[in-house]
Amino acid sequence: MRVAALLMAAGRGERLGGAEPKQFLPLLGRPVLRHAAEALLRDGCVDLLQPVCAEAERGRVDAMLQGLPARPAVTGGATRQASVHAGLEALAGDAPELVLVHDAARPFLPPGMVDAVVATLSEAEGAIPAQPVADTLKQAEEGTILRTVQRDGLFRAQTPQGFRFPLLLALHRQAAPGATDDAALLEAAGHAVRLVPGSEANVKITLPGDLERMEASMLPQMLPRVGTGFDVHRLLEGRPLFLCGVEVPHALGLDGHSDADVGLHALCDAIYGALAEGDIGRHFPPSQVQWKDADSAAFLRHAAGRIAARGGVLANADVTLICERPKITPHAPAMIARVASLLGVDEGRVSVKATTTERLGFPGREEGIAAQAAVSLLVPA
Repeated sequence: MRVAALLMAAGRGERLGGAEPKQFLPLLGRPVLRHAAEALLRDGCVDLLQPVCAEAERGRVDAMLQGLPARPAVTGGATRQASVHAGLEALAGDAPELVLVHDAARPFLPPGMVDAVVATLSEAEGAIPAQPVADTLKQAEEGTILRTVQRDGLFRAQTPQGFRFPLLLALHRQAAPGATDDAALLEAAGHAVRLVPGSEANVKITLPGDLERMEASMLPQMLPRVGTGFDVHRLLEGRPLFLCGVEVPHALGLDGHSDADVGLHALCDAIYGALAEGDIGRHFPPSQVQWKDADSAAFLRHAAGRIAARGGVLANADVTLICERPKITPHAPAMIARVASLLGVDEGRVSVKATTTERLGFPGREEGIAAQAAVSLLVPA
């Protein structure tokens, strides 16, 4: 039985404030949208994702979901109901048996929740996770309480909400505007919708502070991992000198199959080491002609991508360049900015510094330049 999931990302998130829609904000180094997509797929019962977003954001959403079983994003409508309808029509040509509808602003789903929703659809036409209302409810007007509302039998609806695809599509095609969620369409048409246990951890990022609380709740589930890297290349004439992604004026350049950027190479090795994924030569063999004179920025982007693929985040990176000349300090700010950009992190998480060997050894004789790097990552346990 095929299961598709609509990932609803067309909202603007006005209540959160700021220029950036909440589903695109960074959470532990990756967009909220990406977390939500991976959470949907984690139980292994969703076969494909169909993102729905604003027309102008389609390319951006597709890039954020790269590597996941996601179809190209489709354009949503002016309301959530219209956006869900657009997503369902996009799936209609190759219709799944079941469909889930999930908020892209819900980045964390407890293990088993998606599976529970799907399993319930074997005996019901709709199923949603929900939490019983625990707080006392007050109805108010202009800041004054009018009455206390009985909370018995009241639940807070969450997503993903699950449905049999043909039914939900038919109801959307005939529904009048105004439904606040998809379960309401089934309710209005007289179809039973079952509840499955929700979770307090299934937070929809809506108000200022939600993002920080979500990050704080997710951090304890991350394990720290440390990696180190070292690289060295000899100096010779006729080559440009690249260090930490910046071309540095100098009479000599570094010899190597690629651009021989020792700083970026050492940093890549540190990241691969922290992830226990070998070294730079494993991912970019010098025997392959395609990497001849290659910009090492591509290598660091790949390493950063491996952090993201593992669901991790870079805590910090520290690079030390070892040479007599050129002087590194004047170029360090540009190097830090370049490395931070390639890694997709704030500059405050990156350090680039230099030292000499007091004219001892090959760096002291200005025969070559060495670099060592250390990184700390946080990776899901």
